[in-house]
Amino acid sequence: MTQKLEVAIAAGGTAGHINPALALAEELTRRGDHVTFYGQTQKLEGTLVPQAGFDFKPIRVTGFDRSRPWTLFSALWRMHKAESTLAADFQQSGKPDVSVGFGAYVEMPLMSWCHKNDVPIVIHEQNSVPGLANKTSAGKATTVCVSLPVACNAFKEHVGPQTNIVVTGNPVRQSVVHASHDAGRQAFGVPEDATLLLVFGGSLGAQHVNQAIVALKDQLLERPNLYVVHSTGKELYDEVASSLQLSDQEAKRWQVRPYIDNMGEALAAADLVLSRAGASSIAEIAALAVPSILVPYPFATADHQTTNAHYLVDAGAARLVKDDQLDGPDFARQLLELVDSPDERQSMRAAAKGLGQDRAASALADQVEQAAVRV
Repeated sequence: MTQKLEVAIAAGGTAGHINPALALAEELTRRGDHVTFYGQTQKLEGTLVPQAGFDFKPIRVTGFDRSRPWTLFSALWRMHKAESTLAADFQQSGKPDVSVGFGAYVEMPLMSWCHKNDVPIVIHEQNSVPGLANKTSAGKATTVCVSLPVACNAFKEHVGPQTNIVVTGNPVRQSVVHASHDAGRQAFGVPEDATLLLVFGGSLGAQHVNQAIVALKDQLLERPNLYVVHSTGKELYDEVASSLQLSDQEAKRWQVRPYIDNMGEALAAADLVLSRAGASSIAEIAALAVPSILVPYPFATADHQTTNAHYLVDAGAARLVKDDQLDGPDFARQLLELVDSPDERQSMRAAAKGLGQDRAASALADQVEQAAVRV
């Protein structure tokens, strides 16, 4: 593309929607395009987007609670009001060349206005099971981009005859993709010749994963060259720290943190990851090609974390352990086996690199720019 595009993006609610959108925005900006985000000031996007330096314009919407059918009326009214706000903004500034939605109900007013005003629409789905907003928007879309191949079939009954469905992967921000192994080792105080196990369960933590790894404390620390960086989740930190009862000497090799802000450096430094299988975690682990053991959250909608995990497992880049197996001998055997097997970890790392997840932002940006010139 030589022409500078005006790109409107709607992404909100959770970091799982917002971070891939920011990764796309970084890539489009690098190419010379201009990006404006639309979202809710009081939600997470109202903090993360301005922090990243992108233009942000507020709209107000509310979701529809299926258990309370009467909330549909207020949700539709606010969608209408938000669309009117967008119309006024675009009348003043000019309509965008293309719009992109990342799921969640905040995208729906933008997708609706753009559809009515002949602005090409691209939607991106992070998970293996699409949410209601993306399924609703898919019929209006020029292109539906998915993170995982398995999601293609889930959209086929929702798209129009002219809609392209493309596997792009799930974009990961440049701060993660280009994180340095050496800088990560330095940041966490881990010697270059040590083996580093990184444990995390998402921003809120994962209680059962925490309990399972705590139970293996003695077996892990008897390996003198093993270091552990353990992100517990903010609400679970005190519980884990109390259960571990690390001595001062042990604490030098087992770092317990409520949250890891520099996840890119943590992943770049790691030799092995133990994690849940949320879409963002899968994308970041794959982008940095880190061998992993994945424990899908068993109560995720349509068990989509298991499907997410198979993206890496089926490629030979990860092992899957079910949540109800965490307390049994098989989990301990698999974890310790990988800790002790650098050759197998190297094979898993090569398999992860073959997925090309580090190129997802570029692949999605290609689709956005192509959609803009198709009209």
